[in-house]
Parts: sequence; structure tokens; C-alpha cells
Amino acid sequence: MKDAWTANPGAGWRVCLLMRIENAYYLIVDLEATCSNDGVVPREEMEIIEIGAVMQNARTFEIDSEFQVFARPVRHPELTDFCTELTGITQDDLANAPRFSESLNAMTEWMSEFEDALFCSWGYYDRNQFIQDCEYHHLPYPFGQAHLNLKVEFSRTFGNQKKLGITDALRRLGLRFDGAHHRGLDDAKNIARIVRRVCMGA
Repeated sequence: MKDAWTANPGAGWRVCLLMRIENAYYLIVDLEATCSNDGVVPREEMEIIEIGAVMQNARTFEIDSEFQVFARPVRHPELTDFCTELTGITQDDLANAPRFSESLNAMTEWMSEFEDALFCSWGYYDRNQFIQDCEYHHLPYPFGQAHLNLKVEFSRTFGNQKKLGITDALRRLGLRFDGAHHRGLDDAKNIARIVRRVCMGA
């Protein structure tokens, strides 16, 4: 573990090489989905209602592009109060939102502007939810086999057995969450801040 770290005197912070990638971009994705705290929306029936993503340059660690889109659910079209309280997403936000197939198409078009991007997320949930929704809607999964679980890599970086959430990981780095919790784009941007801090010290 020691050899993975190197000094960055200008930043006053050690930087770690473990989270660096060979690809040109980190495609950092965060999803919000239908949910409940009483079993009304079972895990296997959750649907994506928001996709947030950033293209983070793997050399400069700047965010070169951002993407956000809502998706209108069909299995449980009425959001639970719990879901709205958790995410801040309302029924009005989804009333005129595109269906998942259209939202996914918009995302793949955005992704096509960038070559050699590695799909990354904070944990496995986002990848698994994409797989579940694509299977349900009979759509091809657009990301290929490669995926980087940044939550796991962060834990490896600091030798933590406990996997930290985004807010706790930021706090571990001396940073505060910027924006609204449990919103796709804001979560993705904060994950990018973690990657930048760990890999660059800035």
C-alpha cells in the first residue's frame, strides 16, 4: 500500500495511484430510482428515475462534460413519499419526462462524443440497476463489461474495511458535499471531486 502513494508538495496532500486508470475518461454515473421504506416497491421492481453523469478527464481530472436526464417509471409510476423525501424528485418532475428508453438513448448519444471512457460508480448498485432496467425494457446494456467500483477502490486506498458513502468519503478527505444529496448529477460531481483529490491532491 505504501508504494501506491506519492507526495504532492504543492497540494500539501499525498496522492494515490490506485484509483488512476489507463482510459481517457472516468464516466462517473449516479442513479436515482423508485423506492419505498415499506416494501411497496420491491428491490427487483425499482426503476431509474434520474441519470446523472460526468466525463472526468483522466489526465487533468477536470470535468469535461455533464449529463442529466429524468426517466418516467412505468412499474410504479406514482412516487412514494419516502422516495420524494429522499431524492427531492417530485411527481411533477417526472410528469413530462421521457421513458427510460428515450433517456438511455440520450445518454448513449452524449457518451458517443467521448472515446475510451470507463464506466465508474460509487458501489455496484448503479451498474446493477442499469442491468435490471435494460433487461426489463428489452434494451441492450450500453456500457460493456468494464466497470470500476470507486467505493471499493477508495477503501483499498485508505486500507478501510468499511465501505464509506460519498459524504463520509469526502469528509475523510477534508471536503464537504457540494449540492443536493441523492441527486444524480450532484452525486456524480462529488464522486469526481473524490477521484480528483485522491489522484491529484487538489
